[in-house]
Amino acid sequence: MTAPNHSFDVVIIGAGPGGYVAAIRAAQLGLSTAIVEKDKQLGGTCLLRGCIPTKALLESAAVYEQAKHAADYGVVVSDVKLDYEGVRKYKHKIVLKSAKGVEYLMNKNKIRVFNGLGFIEHPRLVSVTNGDTKTQLHTKFIVVATGSTPRDIPLFPTDGVHIINSDHALELTELPTSIVILGAGAVGVEFASIMARFGVETTLVEMLPHILPMEDATISAELERALRAQKITVKTNTRCERATVNEHGVEVKLVDTYGNHTTLQAEKLLVAVGRRPLSAGIGLENTRAVVDKGGYIEVNGFLQTAEPNVYAIGDVINTPWLAHVASAEGIVAVEHLAGHATQPINYDHIPSCTYCEPEVASVGLTEAQARERGYEVKVGSFPFAASGKARILGQTEGLVKIVSDAKYGELLGVHIIGPRATELIAEACVALRGELTTEELVRTIHAHPTLSESVMEAAHGVLGSPIHI
Repeated sequence: MTAPNHSFDVVIIGAGPGGYVAAIRAAQLGLSTAIVEKDKQLGGTCLLRGCIPTKALLESAAVYEQAKHAADYGVVVSDVKLDYEGVRKYKHKIVLKSAKGVEYLMNKNKIRVFNGLGFIEHPRLVSVTNGDTKTQLHTKFIVVATGSTPRDIPLFPTDGVHIINSDHALELTELPTSIVILGAGAVGVEFASIMARFGVETTLVEMLPHILPMEDATISAELERALRAQKITVKTNTRCERATVNEHGVEVKLVDTYGNHTTLQAEKLLVAVGRRPLSAGIGLENTRAVVDKGGYIEVNGFLQTAEPNVYAIGDVINTPWLAHVASAEGIVAVEHLAGHATQPINYDHIPSCTYCEPEVASVGLTEAQARERGYEVKVGSFPFAASGKARILGQTEGLVKIVSDAKYGELLGVHIIGPRATELIAEACVALRGELTTEELVRTIHAHPTLSESVMEAAHGVLGSPIHI
């Protein structure tokens, strides 16, 4: 059955943080806007199966850990227990309230929402299939924001029970006694942090020499030390050869770069080795848009494909898999198609945040990247152990590291591991955007006692004049 046709200035396929933000910006610019979403709720992977539910679990883990050590702060709490069903209810409540928030924003901005599978029939027509009903949306512009999904490994495909991905992990009804996590990027590290604090015997496996391999080497090494102190077994330079389901769970056979073999038995194996873009099956073949071998849609600096009125944003293009990147790209794409003044994104200035314990956040170049680009580099660091506010919080692990150009004092990168790192990084983002020098950070008066002072102190370290260490 075909429903009546509709006409819009722009149709956005996907209602994740890229798609729904693009829709809001389009409506603000006076464009008649429709958004198509296959899920029953709006918000995409980030809200429904990623950022939001994961952070809710992390918050529960942090509260549980703090409650167990409340006596350190002079607060007596007895018989602390973990109610995992209560944890799940808390997570679900946060997700539901956030999804309702996106729905409210669509209504507020008069954006038409179409539930179903979006398909590009040709560059100015999107069909939406929902059951037996097919709706046709005529449009001047299309924005593809279909996102990504966890990547399966052919050698040990997920079954949702014993070998699981991050989507499955979020829906566990009870905690396993033990888990092996393959992949020590942000997803793997965050789940290791959750599971270990919930009392699960946790092993983290990474093929590369460092966990969080995209972060500065100093930060990765500090995090590995901290995770080991939490009794998480960390195996770097190690890959999985085989995973076999048996009566006890999963037998995992590992081999390191030196040829040493290890066999682990765990109740569950979590495969957290990346994601793949959802670009197939949406009709791109009916346009001039180019899709590379990895499944990513090729775009220019304004997120425009080879089909001029078709744009693509978020995980479906080859840029960092981060919700805030997708949102920023959505704004740029819509402003460009609307003829509004805009500018390409500087991907060197994208903050990266991992919400493990301790938190990790960074923006700009690592020390190694700065040297590779030919900079004469100076670095400075400040340990949270020397911070009065960190002592008050009882969270003194970690440090702030600043990478600076020695010749002109240009701020090149800021890397943080420690308490509230994911909030502290915002100052560094503004500093990089404003092209501040390291000395300007030193001259910026920071309130005391705060964690943010540590950024200023690290800048002092670059200039060779540390104050509190």
